[in-house]
Amino acid sequence: YVSYLRVSTQEQKKSGLGMEAQRAIIAHFAGADQAEIVQEFIETESGKEIENRPVLQEAIRFCSESGHTLIVAKLDRLSRDVEHIFQIQKQLREQFKSCDLPSTDSLTLSIFAGLAQREREIISIRTKQALKAKKAQGITLGKPENFSNAGRWAGVATRHEKAQNNPHNKRALSLIRHCRAKGFSFAKIAKELNGNGFLTVKGKEYQKATVKYLFDRMEYTP
Repeated sequence: YVSYLRVSTQEQKKSGLGMEAQRAIIAHFAGADQAEIVQEFIETESGKEIENRPVLQEAIRFCSESGHTLIVAKLDRLSRDVEHIFQIQKQLREQFKSCDLPSTDSLTLSIFAGLAQREREIISIRTKQALKAKKAQGITLGKPENFSNAGRWAGVATRHEKAQNNPHNKRALSLIRHCRAKGFSFAKIAKELNGNGFLTVKGKEYQKATVKYLFDRMEYTP
């Protein structure tokens, strides 16, 4: 097995909250199967954020290339979005296990994926209600420094740095540069990427606009 652990905040990653529990569940499951955990992938990202999951995509690629099976302690560690979960299943085919599922067939997966998404929606509703109540009490929400121009630019810089450090973007950009040097259009480059098995961080095929965005944002650093 190749294990994938996800925690939702930097604080959890530093303190190990939730991570040790996931690791213990996976170890117990693997032990019952007399299987070995050959590699562990850890990601710090919200279950709602499905667009920026480079570590998950790296784990999927590793499994596809090695023939190992990806394992998670609970389905919501993989994602809380039904469509995203089925995209991952399509990528992995039979190379996927979740310790809380008796089976990963389409019916079972759709039921549990729906529950995971509904839980995410309920969390969102509760959060909005809590923020609304605080606002009604006159409490200032958010960090004032983030509303300044400096705060906005810092946010832009963080997103840019994340995009630059994304391993999938780096690999794709290498081919994009090569193709652009040959005079290929962005549409033709998208076909080249898709034809060579490249996927975006969302696990989807490349489009002309995505290629242009990567080239413009990552090739020319401000």
